[in-house]
Amino acid sequence: MSFNSLGLSEALLKAVSKQGYTAPSPIQQKAIPLILEGKDVLASAQTGTGKTAGFTLPILQKLSQGQQLRKRPIRALVLTPTRELAAQVHNNVKAYSEFLDIRSAVIFGGVNQKPQVATIRNGVDILIATPGRLLDLQNQGVLSLAKIEILVLDEADRMLDMGFLKDIKKIINLIPTRRQNLLFSATFSKEIKNLANEFLHHPVLVEATPENSTVDAIEQKVYRVAKEKKTDLIIKLISDGNWKQVLVFTRTKHGANRLCKKMVSSGITASAIHGNKSQGARTKALAGFKNNSVRVLVATDIAARGLDIPLLPHVINFELPNISEDYVHRIGRTGRAGASGEAISLVSADETTYLRDIEKLMGLKIPVDILEGFEPDPNASTAPKKQGQGGGRNQQRAYKPKPQSSRRSDEAGNSGNNKNAGRNRNRNRNRNRR
Repeated sequence: MSFNSLGLSEALLKAVSKQGYTAPSPIQQKAIPLILEGKDVLASAQTGTGKTAGFTLPILQKLSQGQQLRKRPIRALVLTPTRELAAQVHNNVKAYSEFLDIRSAVIFGGVNQKPQVATIRNGVDILIATPGRLLDLQNQGVLSLAKIEILVLDEADRMLDMGFLKDIKKIINLIPTRRQNLLFSATFSKEIKNLANEFLHHPVLVEATPENSTVDAIEQKVYRVAKEKKTDLIIKLISDGNWKQVLVFTRTKHGANRLCKKMVSSGITASAIHGNKSQGARTKALAGFKNNSVRVLVATDIAARGLDIPLLPHVINFELPNISEDYVHRIGRTGRAGASGEAISLVSADETTYLRDIEKLMGLKIPVDILEGFEPDPNASTAPKKQGQGGGRNQQRAYKPKPQSSRRSDEAGNSGNNKNAGRNRNRNRNRNRR
């Protein structure tokens, strides 16, 4: 199948061709015609499946064919959980709308709002936003959502994980009831289905891959190791393998910083990306990683959400996530676009339960190895650390947000700026994860 068969305009086909794409991905084949028909869509699609173009292309076509209003009110709204994902979606919108008379903008927290305000006041057809900054600007009277025709919730599962349910509902109440709704999520949890039932109208279900599946091209491996030897082991693996581009996941912000310092002192260029980093520092770290001036990017789960790093060869779990689905998101950063990839996990005794839950979710046993000199501690407890000891959440989470809004913590960053952020269920339980 080619893009020509999906009903897209010549201007969009020209833009797609300029980006070097010749054939649509499965999610694009299924979603684009449905969105063009005006259907509400509930889509299961992980990052790296082409989902952004799956909703961006048909939205651009519908807006370009619709009546062009003089003051260009916001007609399409895309909500994302993090700054990085918002910026990535906006880059896609700009690339695909190159030959259309469509204006777009992106807004998120952590940066000066004045340039964002100026862009919006000049007129915007499609707005990509994180929930906090959107509500802040709306409350200031900077923007109006009264003319929204299409609403997209991108990576909705992560937005719920981050405590944005209350903000999402506020935003939905600010936009017209007659609209088209698109919800994209990597997993279909009970909470996602409940959200879909609340605001989607007779949605069509689209699944690009089986639920919670992983990319076949990814070679997964576990190294059993004593907790105190993890840092030496990861430095040995990267140095001996002469790996040039490695994405490493830690469970906490402080852990990311510590590991970064150890790597730099060992002669490995490394940068950390997490919620305590400024937007400028995060952008600089990601740019250095992409252009290979930085060999290792150490990230927390939420900070890494939505990162688009083509042909990434190595992902290392310095610590296993407490939520099995997060493991799927992590390793999905490699093995994209038909390329092979390697996902390595360093597992200490107290992470045994997490490993077992991950294997159960994926329905497979991950090969285990032990390197001489890095053997696991035979006397270490296999029980995960309790909450408050740097361990974490229970595997079976029940999503029930408390009244305190999380939006002013600026979507995966700057939680220290909000004195009340700790009252939020997710941030109180995991305030060091980012």
